[in-house]
Amino acid sequence: MSTLKALPLLLCLLLLISLCFFCSAFTSNDYSDALDKSILFFEGQRSGKLPSNQRLTWRGDSALSDGSSSQVDLSGGYYDAGDNLKFGLPMAFTTTLLAWSVIEFGSSMPHQIENARGTVRWGADYLLKAATATPDTLYVQVGDPNMDHKCWERPEDMDTPRNVYKVSPQNPGSDVAAETAAALAAASIVFKDSDPSYSARLLQTAVKVFEFADSYRGSYSDSLSSVVCPFYCSYSGYQDELLWGASWIHRASQDGSYLAYIQSNGHTMGADDDDYSFSWDDKRAGTKILLSKYFLEKNLEDFQGYKAHSDNYICSLIPGTSSFQAQYTPGGLLYKESSSNLQYVTTTSFLLLAYAKYLTSNGGGAAAAVSCGGSAVPADSLVSLARKQVDYILGDNPAKMSYMVGFGQRFPQHIHHRGSSVPSVQAHPDRIPCEAGFQYLYSGSPNPNVLVGAIVGGPDSRDDYADDRNNYQQSEPATYINAPLVGALAFFSSH
Repeated sequence: MSTLKALPLLLCLLLLISLCFFCSAFTSNDYSDALDKSILFFEGQRSGKLPSNQRLTWRGDSALSDGSSSQVDLSGGYYDAGDNLKFGLPMAFTTTLLAWSVIEFGSSMPHQIENARGTVRWGADYLLKAATATPDTLYVQVGDPNMDHKCWERPEDMDTPRNVYKVSPQNPGSDVAAETAAALAAASIVFKDSDPSYSARLLQTAVKVFEFADSYRGSYSDSLSSVVCPFYCSYSGYQDELLWGASWIHRASQDGSYLAYIQSNGHTMGADDDDYSFSWDDKRAGTKILLSKYFLEKNLEDFQGYKAHSDNYICSLIPGTSSFQAQYTPGGLLYKESSSNLQYVTTTSFLLLAYAKYLTSNGGGAAAAVSCGGSAVPADSLVSLARKQVDYILGDNPAKMSYMVGFGQRFPQHIHHRGSSVPSVQAHPDRIPCEAGFQYLYSGSPNPNVLVGAIVGGPDSRDDYADDRNNYQQSEPATYINAPLVGALAFFSSH
């Protein structure tokens, strides 16, 4: 098909998308309810001493002595998913994305803003401990994943080894350290007005952790091997995190030296690569969207390339464009992987909305559109695509099933999550030991404790979903699936 013949087809597709800009199966109240629940989920993932205002009351205190084997306090933070482990890389990414959600869309969640800030603080408090407990050291994990996965225990009963793992100048981890710096810097923006002293401490620590990451280069996967791989192996390397971390510190501090660092090092850190996914592992697409803001809002010519690469990423998602390459299910869900696919759906939806905001922030004009070959895709089309993905998650899909626990009439009942599936300490005060818990993994009964707001891994490439606790690829929730959805739901609750 020639370019001239393809153009009318593309224009028709874009017209259809734009016509449906305000089409949705859900009301603003529905989105607001989903937003409340997406934030509440994080209370179910809390480790440590729970606060008096804890709303998910089936949870109890857990892992209060984390870090004691190394004479440090590493209590607190979040369990990453359905187990009882604290992995630093996904926890830091979760915190960064929660903070970015509040930064971009906090004004759209006036009734939820305090709870949203609370989710950021819970993660940031732990990362501060991990970064400041010992000089020239970043603690990056608590718990032995191989031992933890041999038990099915609620966190309150946990008696598996709470080994502590760290990176240092001798055993570097630039990826996890730079992501931690990004999280602390992003969190510092969240608290800049409401808690200036805390914000300043977060930013000061971010600067130190980034210097550590940049000075002692190497991947934590090489330093810690089987402890982090294959669980959260840094497949993309550490260059993407260094550029991402510098970008966040510059945004938080406005320190020109970080702008210079980005300009000097971007070409060797993935700035020239087109990349088509954004996750706890690979930050390249997110970094380009973040840095495109400097060109779109401040017209800094050095950053025009980030806008061009951001356009390439967006065009890859838009059916009918010359560079379209994404895969969608028959029901219209973006599909990347068979395991935990919804993590890519939520990150992509967030980036679509953030980029649409940046595109329109400077009064429109020629730059306020995505350039896809010879066609201009308006920001409204990005919003429509994001809405389609969010609506699918909430239940507008072939199965007519919500993939958010506790939202809608029909949602997953058998999620792969220890705390949710084992009777709570309130209902069953006696300890349930390691192997005894497996009866609850294999039980056909619904989980007794509803992990409200949890987004599961999601359906397969044919829109099929097995509500099966054993099928962790589809039924396991994770903090990094929910974090970007907080921002997307906030946007749609007020648009």
